[in-house]
Amino acid sequence: MSNLRVFIVDDHEVFLSGLRAELSGAFDIVGSAADVDSAVRGITETQPDVVLLDVHLPGGGGRTVLTRVGSTLPDTKFLALSVSDAAEDVIGVIRAGARGYVTKTISAADLGDAVRRVHGGDAVFSPRLAGFVLDAFRSNDVELSDAELDQLTPREIEVLRQIARGFTYKQVASNLVVSVKTVETHMSSVLRKLQLSSRHELAVWASTRKLI
Repeated sequence: MSNLRVFIVDDHEVFLSGLRAELSGAFDIVGSAADVDSAVRGITETQPDVVLLDVHLPGGGGRTVLTRVGSTLPDTKFLALSVSDAAEDVIGVIRAGARGYVTKTISAADLGDAVRRVHGGDAVFSPRLAGFVLDAFRSNDVELSDAELDQLTPREIEVLRQIARGFTYKQVASNLVVSVKTVETHMSSVLRKLQLSSRHELAVWASTRKLI
């Protein structure tokens, strides 16, 4: 059986180099990237079996990578690899489509096993993370983060809510005590980040998330 094809996304050069060296004997490392845009391009071009994905990256983070390419590559599995064991990071990236989440304290042997298991369809977590991930998904009291919503700034969300409710740019500008040009700039950013093209699409998007 041929080696699994792995793509690595991490913005720490020393860690990335070490990871490539440790895994290259067991896997075919088809590429690497250190920011969101490079990751999206590289993953799309190489279509690897598994992506090792850091959670915090320049340009939007691991969840943004998943949002932009995850649905277009159904055969590619994503395994989050991060120094963070914060609940919001773990839940956010899993909700966005990652099949597992392990911390960077993991040994090379265990990481190799995690890559194979994720490729095989298993959900893989570092031991101390598994319990609260399951609890979070079972609990109605936990508000899971939304990968698309997480891209927006608090002010962009304010503008989004008011536009989705039917206010004009002029009314929103008055309500928020900003210029109409500022509202237009925020809306342009919101539509670009969410990949929407009209007020109607925005209203539907906001309604499904109970933002209006």
